[in-house]
Amino acid sequence: MKPMLANESLIAAQHVSKSFPLPEGKGEHLVLREVSLTVRSGEVVSLLGRSGSGKSTLLRIMAGLIPPSQGQVFSNGKPLRGANHDVAMVFQSFALLPWLTVQENVELGLDARGVHREERRQRALKAIDLVGLDGFESAYPKELSGGMKQRVGFARAFVLQPQVLFMDEPFSALDVLTAENLRGEIDDLWNAGTFPSQSILIVTHNIEEAVFLADRVIILGSNPGRIRGEVVIDLPRSHDRAHPHFKELVDYIYTAMTNPELKVTGAVSAKLPVSTPPVAPVSPYAQHLPHVRVGGISGLLELIVESTQGEADVYQVADRLRLTVDDLLPLLEAADLLNFAEVTQGDIKLTASGRDFATTTILRSKDLFRQQILEHVPMLVSMVQTLREKRNGSMRADFFLDLLDEHFPHEEAERQFATAVDWGRYAELFEYDASEDRIYLPESVTAVSSEEPS
Repeated sequence: MKPMLANESLIAAQHVSKSFPLPEGKGEHLVLREVSLTVRSGEVVSLLGRSGSGKSTLLRIMAGLIPPSQGQVFSNGKPLRGANHDVAMVFQSFALLPWLTVQENVELGLDARGVHREERRQRALKAIDLVGLDGFESAYPKELSGGMKQRVGFARAFVLQPQVLFMDEPFSALDVLTAENLRGEIDDLWNAGTFPSQSILIVTHNIEEAVFLADRVIILGSNPGRIRGEVVIDLPRSHDRAHPHFKELVDYIYTAMTNPELKVTGAVSAKLPVSTPPVAPVSPYAQHLPHVRVGGISGLLELIVESTQGEADVYQVADRLRLTVDDLLPLLEAADLLNFAEVTQGDIKLTASGRDFATTTILRSKDLFRQQILEHVPMLVSMVQTLREKRNGSMRADFFLDLLDEHFPHEEAERQFATAVDWGRYAELFEYDASEDRIYLPESVTAVSSEEPS
C-alpha cells in the first residue's frame, strides 16, 4: 500500500441520494438528497444533524453496507462496490458476542479476513492494551461495564488498522462521566499521533462533542438529509472547552441548528440572517410534529421563565440541562410551532402565551394548549373535524395512520400518530381507546355533535 499524503482524499461521496420504499407501494421516502462529502487523510470530520437527517444512512453507504439510490462513493479514488475494506466501524450498541471473551471478540474481524492465529493474537493484544483493557483479555462481556464494552468495540475496530474509522454515535449509550472519559482518551490518542487510522468520520447529535473532536463539522439538514454547510474548527488541539472561540463555535452551530432553513456559511463571527417561516404543507397530515410530550414543553418553558425571565441562549439551556441536539431541538421546535416561544439567532424568547402556559394552573394550561393547537396544528384540527363529521364521534386509528402513511415511512407515521394522540388528549380535544384502537370525541362534544343535523 502506498503511503498516504496529508489532505489526500480517502473516501468521497459524490451526489449521493438514498430512498426507501413506503409501505404498500405508496412511493418512496427520500432520506438523502445530493450529498457530496470528502474525508481526507489526517483529519477528523463530524457529521452533525437532527433525527431525519440521514447521518447513519450516509455512514453505512460510505462503508459499503448499503448501496446509494443515486450517486457514487469512491474509496482511494476507485468506485466502491460492496463492503469498504478501508474502513472499520464503531457502533452505538456494543454488539459483542456474549459467548466470546474480550480477546476473541477483538479478533473476529481478523479471523474473517483469514489472518493467521498468532498474528491475530498479537494484534488483538496490542489493540486491547491501546484501549486500556489489558488484563481483561479472558473476560466475557457480562463481566464488563458499559464503558468497558465500548472499549472492546473500539479495540475490535482498531485491530483492523483501517484507513478511516467510522464512529456512529459511539458515546451516546454511555453515562455522562463514562462518555466524557472515553471521548477524552480517543482525543488523546489522536493528538499523540498513536491513533490506528489515518482519519475519523464520526456521526453525533452532540454539538459540544462535534466541536471538541473534529477538525470540520458538516451540518446536515433533515427530511431529506442534505448538506447545509460546514464549520471549520480553527482551534489548536486539544480543543479547549474554556477557550472563548470554542464557545463561539458551539453557539454558532446551535444558531444554525435552530434555524433549519438558513445557509451555513461557517463564518462564525457573522450573524446568521433571521429564518423565514416555513411554507405550510398542502395536506395537514404532511405536517411534521416534533416528538415531545407536553410535560417536556412545559418544563422547558418553566425553567426559562424562572432562571432567565423568559429569554435564554440555546447553548446555555443545553449546557445546563445536559441535553443533546436530538433532545433539546424538538422541544424548541414544539414551543415555536405552538407559538409559545420564538427561536431566532440561537436564542429562545417566550411569547405572552408561553409565559402564561409556563406559570398558570393545570386547568388553564390545558385551555391554552388547546387554543394554540387549534390555531397552529392543522393535523389535529383535521382529526377533530373528521370526528365531528361522524355520527358516533369516533374513528379507527388506522384511518389516520393511512393518511400519515401517504407522507411518512410507516414507523415515522406511527410516531406522528402517537404524538398527535398525546397532544390531543392533553388538550381534551379527543380521547383514545388503546384496546379498541379508536379515537373519539369526549362525551360532552359527542352528545352535542350527535344532536346536530347530519
